[in-house]
Amino acid sequence: MSLKTHLVRREPADVPTLGADIAVLGAGIAGVSAALEAASLGRRVVLIDAAPALGGQSVGAMVGTFCGLFANGPSPRQVTHGIADRILADLGVAGALHYLHRRRNTTIVQYKVSALARWIEEAVRGTSVVPLLGAVLSAVERDGRRLKALRLATRYGELKVEATGFVDASGDAALAWSAGLAVREPVEPIYGTLMFTLEGVERAALAALPLRELHERLGARGAAYGLVRRDGFAFAFPGEGDWADEVLVNMTHIETPLDPVSTSRLVLEGRAQVDRLVLFLRAEFPLAFGSSRVKAYGFPGVRQTRWIEGRHQLTTEEVRQGVVFADRIARCSWPIELHDRAEGVRWEEFGDDHMHYIPLGAMLPREADNLIAAGRTVDGDPAALSSVRVMGPCIAMGAAAAHALDLMGSGAVDQIDIAALQCRIRANLED
Repeated sequence: MSLKTHLVRREPADVPTLGADIAVLGAGIAGVSAALEAASLGRRVVLIDAAPALGGQSVGAMVGTFCGLFANGPSPRQVTHGIADRILADLGVAGALHYLHRRRNTTIVQYKVSALARWIEEAVRGTSVVPLLGAVLSAVERDGRRLKALRLATRYGELKVEATGFVDASGDAALAWSAGLAVREPVEPIYGTLMFTLEGVERAALAALPLRELHERLGARGAAYGLVRRDGFAFAFPGEGDWADEVLVNMTHIETPLDPVSTSRLVLEGRAQVDRLVLFLRAEFPLAFGSSRVKAYGFPGVRQTRWIEGRHQLTTEEVRQGVVFADRIARCSWPIELHDRAEGVRWEEFGDDHMHYIPLGAMLPREADNLIAAGRTVDGDPAALSSVRVMGPCIAMGAAAAHALDLMGSGAVDQIDIAALQCRIRANLED
């Protein structure tokens, strides 16, 4: 049996072009929210990510928890809607969610990573959104203050995406940076985490283990195992079935450089930290972890690396005071959660009635008219940003970005009717 072949040759100048109304760079939860919202408005959307799968850190880094979806207090109300409603409903029916109440004075929602991954894939597949996976941004074409096109490198050759409006949901301000716009970088390191799942854990023994005792033992014995972090958590998903002995662990700290060589080595260092941590857990808490083993390593989790210079920089005091901005587009009550020390996290929790807001100005780069940021790439000082970069407000920012660019048309996004935008996203601003 003989299969035929034919010779082909690519011409260097032959770069295929894909046209869209809105191009979204980054397929994490903020980018997915923006893409799905824009598609529901009838816009032609291209959703681009360098990874070979959708979901960004929510899936690849195995975050495993929705934070910032609910207000504080004994009867917390949901404050972010849009795709959050569909995710909670669908994963709830599938038994892939678990609500943790009153943790950090709010409600955290655990989710099965594989279930969220499939939800995102099916949600995108059911729309007109064009996904471009394994596509790395190589250049941005500009005409003054307007972005015109993105040049992407893929394993199948170069591709150009032309659009009227652009969303930088990359997490590292990759679009703004590549376009030559001013961006911010933290002076001191802000640490990321390599999360992982353990199987073979004795859940009853884990449930009886006080978190304070775990932290105290990390402080006393962690250095002997080469560990840098002295806090963190291990969450067991309740119930029976495939996940009955599986635990999600967040106890590592890794620096998150922005050069390609160091970033690549970060993967190896993060996994080495995980292995040392597992040795610690087995030896120090044998009843709970003595038979445990790593089931899966996540990709390195990044919290804050590079973000835009916005028309407004959200400040720590504005978060603490709950300033109600005239151009607000999202709200949350998540604590300040600053990972600026290798050994641990600085928490600043808020009261039951606290709410802080994200202004549209923090999403708009000063030097571009048709670009908007969403997710952890918006502008804020490091502590303020740490309180709004979690998944709840990221979903809300993605939705706001889609509606803002829809209202923009061929104009400038900073000139849109704010009242019209807020009317569209009212559920994310008011109860």
